[in-house]
Amino acid sequence: MLKYQQTATEIEAYIEQNALQQGDKLPVLDQLIRQFEVSKTTMTKALELLERKGIIFQVRGSGIFVRKSNRKGYFNLFSTQGFKQNLIDHDITSRLLELEVIACSEDLAKNLSITPGTDVYFVKRIRYIDGRLLCLEESYYVKALVPYLNREIVEQSIFEYLETALGLNIGFSDMYMHVGKLPETIAEHLKLEAGDPALTVETIFHLTNGRPFDYSVITYHYEHSQFVVQANGLYL
Repeated sequence: MLKYQQTATEIEAYIEQNALQQGDKLPVLDQLIRQFEVSKTTMTKALELLERKGIIFQVRGSGIFVRKSNRKGYFNLFSTQGFKQNLIDHDITSRLLELEVIACSEDLAKNLSITPGTDVYFVKRIRYIDGRLLCLEESYYVKALVPYLNREIVEQSIFEYLETALGLNIGFSDMYMHVGKLPETIAEHLKLEAGDPALTVETIFHLTNGRPFDYSVITYHYEHSQFVVQANGLYL
């Protein structure tokens, strides 16, 4: 994790620990720099990251303010931080269905910008929120970048492991969404009926250097999934 990302995480923790609410004002920039012992450049980048994530908003000449969704249990659909970071007030657990190294197909290779036949970890797991089925997740990790995964890692937070144990810097993601009807094979895993509505999200996750490391396909349980999209600015 880069210094500005770490600082942003620490500011988020500060907001949570002090129970700051929508519209509450944070210390001024100079005070934040002293409080978190970072340079002005690092703090500026951290605040920009938090603004993009919808955690704060800045008003020129007035200060830095908290921007928070008041609806608990809503997942930030466009985040790269993973379920545990986005739903920190909830119990997020996983049940592993499959974990193996496979040779990637041609279509998968295109999504990950690698050569067909390259080794990838295939992870298939059910995710739960407070004991309720949240989604079926099928993910493919480039083994050259993620050389080792096991059941213990997969049943916890893979992204936390990648950042803390492997030192990978997770950057941005490309997301493709479509709504359709559940096929029977996926409906069985989610304990729903074939033909029930489904939101499926395909995401390609990149490191900060732009290299793809994970391609994931997530199908959400329509009764237990709630999302928030926080936009910055007005688009016509």
